[in-house]
Amino acid sequence: MAFPIPPWLNQFRASANSFLSQYEPLILLITPLFSLLIARILQSIFLVIHERGLKATIISFVMTAIKLVPGVKKHIDSEKQKIVDKLQGSSNRDGWRTELPKSGLGDNVLVQMRDEKQKDVTWQGKCSGTVYIGGNENEGHFSLINEACSMFAHTNPLHLSVFPSVVRFEAEVVAMTAAILGSKEKASGGKICGNMTSGGTESILLAVKSSRDYMNAKKGITKPEMIIPVSAHSAYDKAAQYFKIKLWRVPVDKEYRADVKAINRYINKNTIMIVGSAPGFPHGIIDPIEELGDLASSYQICFHVDLCLGGFVLPFARKLGYPVPPFDFTVQGVTSISVDVHKYGLAPKGTSVVLYRNREIRKHQFVAVTEWTGGLYVSPTIAGSRAGGLIAGAWAAMISLGSEGYLENTKEIMEASKRIQKGIQDIPELFVIGRPDMSIIAFGSDVVDIFEVNDVLSSKGWHLNALQRPNSVHICVTLQHVPVVQIFLKDLRDSVQTVKENPGPVNGGFAPIYGAAGKMPDRVMVQDLLVEFMDSSC
Repeated sequence: MAFPIPPWLNQFRASANSFLSQYEPLILLITPLFSLLIARILQSIFLVIHERGLKATIISFVMTAIKLVPGVKKHIDSEKQKIVDKLQGSSNRDGWRTELPKSGLGDNVLVQMRDEKQKDVTWQGKCSGTVYIGGNENEGHFSLINEACSMFAHTNPLHLSVFPSVVRFEAEVVAMTAAILGSKEKASGGKICGNMTSGGTESILLAVKSSRDYMNAKKGITKPEMIIPVSAHSAYDKAAQYFKIKLWRVPVDKEYRADVKAINRYINKNTIMIVGSAPGFPHGIIDPIEELGDLASSYQICFHVDLCLGGFVLPFARKLGYPVPPFDFTVQGVTSISVDVHKYGLAPKGTSVVLYRNREIRKHQFVAVTEWTGGLYVSPTIAGSRAGGLIAGAWAAMISLGSEGYLENTKEIMEASKRIQKGIQDIPELFVIGRPDMSIIAFGSDVVDIFEVNDVLSSKGWHLNALQRPNSVHICVTLQHVPVVQIFLKDLRDSVQTVKENPGPVNGGFAPIYGAAGKMPDRVMVQDLLVEFMDSSC
């Protein structure tokens, strides 16, 4: 049955044909294709501006154009190489082995290793973080975990039936860590589970990977996005690159804490998770975990809390009466937590724990392989084989110290941190960044170049962390610093005075590089610089 064509449609068709008849058929064919191309280009431009911001996009465009000028790129590459060489400093590989010796050294290799060890810098009490165990490395707690690691150095928890000892050690380390982070509390749900990993970065990577796959299974998200404060650890950038997740870094508030309202503005249908730290690595400040938990719950997305630094301090600091806001699984909305045992847990390097609120989330961490001719395979973490000695060392550390040991250590660390914070505040030329909640104190200056101060401190044997935005330096206080608080403060006062009286770069110092990197508008160039440095250092 034919339907009559409305008169207005006939009139429109006639007018359209009359108008288009004046153009060549080829033009009519090309025009819509060209329009689609222009629309696609404009869409890409708008997406880049949306992701990077207008200023960063313009800077990137200008720098790319400048590099096209003959000779400019060559000059930039030459200058970058000078900076890379400067960063490498005294790294000299002359004499390094490039092949096996013809005849093995036998037990004499230990003599050579002791000789090499003597070339390491004096780190006792002089490093920000780095070594968290107190005392001499040949006695006390050092000696205990060294012996524990040695006893189980040949073991591998991948072989469950062969080494049930380390399998038990791992399960108990996870359970004990979970217990100090609220697993025994009713609010946690009573289903906390997890695994040991090689460090905080792997713990964060696994939490992000599990959250991505959990959100895919639960909400069907295929273009995942993650929102983190600018103060969150760089491991999230690594996770975003590895697992193809769009990463949004959001500015912090005036107190250097995660800005909940700003994070809320970035949440959309593709958001899989948000992140908080307790405390953040740069300034030692705890993010508003409860508010972030409420935000995550309202959108039914994952929320990871980075407790790599605070996991073995904050629970005990709270018991000592310090004002510690909620941060663990008792906070609704928290779906995963990372905590390093090798920091304030005083375990050997290479030991961390990743925890999940329940097994429904954690199962997305595992990889099972069924089509391999080598047999059926399943692994809980990124590594297949793992060092049972490190797991045993972590278990030994926790069991040997117990709650009372951690409580006493926390008391000493927090008291030393408060003395250092007050000492810094008493230096007129310096100011403390924000209000530190734990044992990391960051400080800057409006009077002297803080990176030059850091260089002078380095010449006195100190190894602190340089920060940016704002330019500052921090010290992460450990048991190593408890006996040297006054020495550090004296050296800091003297260093400030030295720079004040003789401003300018210190010979061999890194202040010019850090200062230039902080001011360099083209962040891609800074990234290239870091990659070049790493590539030439490995």
